[in-house]
Amino acid sequence: MTETSKPAPADGLLNEVNDAFSGLTLALSKGRILEETMPLLRAAGVDLLEDPEASRKLIFPTSNPNVRVLILRASDVPTYVEHGAADFGVAGKDVLLEHGANHVYELLDLKIAQCKLMTAGVRDAPLPNRRLRIATKYVNVARAYFASQGQQVDVIKLYGSMELAPLVGLGDLIVDVVDTGNTLRANGLEARDHICDVSSRLIVNQVSYKRKFALLEPILDSFKNSIANA
Repeated sequence: MTETSKPAPADGLLNEVNDAFSGLTLALSKGRILEETMPLLRAAGVDLLEDPEASRKLIFPTSNPNVRVLILRASDVPTYVEHGAADFGVAGKDVLLEHGANHVYELLDLKIAQCKLMTAGVRDAPLPNRRLRIATKYVNVARAYFASQGQQVDVIKLYGSMELAPLVGLGDLIVDVVDTGNTLRANGLEARDHICDVSSRLIVNQVSYKRKFALLEPILDSFKNSIANA
């Protein structure tokens, strides 16, 4: 074997890690989704053996030897599931709309982490009579929504602190998720147009759904029962 044909050490390690675990890999994100998913997992006989909020680890074993959990950024969950690095995951509908979910199965609305995706602006302030500037991390959602309203807008990509944008003139409106609305009110903003309702969805890799259905089925059935009885 020539030097150039040898696998890179990182590739070899990745293959060893993947080959060592043949069960289900579940992708979750920290915060509200993790907190509200845990009761569903426990009802399905899956409990984390460590607290992700108190650990720097990213891969966690569970009480079910056939299931392990990856802790990711919320926006990365669909990518891991789509490419098979995770077999299934829990992601907000806002994330799925923004990043696309054409290559995963969206099997269940888990009815958790519920909120609304809305536009918001400075309280009682009229909008300028020009092309609007929209500040948001939901660039694709914002463009699609305003296009559906027949409006051409300039979308400014932000990664956080969206509420600041209208206050300093960066944007006329923001597009963001709204739960209680307390953060908007605390910053002198008000919710305006409702874009869509948001909740967390169970997504599954298309290949895993076929090849690992025997492992997935009892978890899916348990989730369905928990949702029906909530």
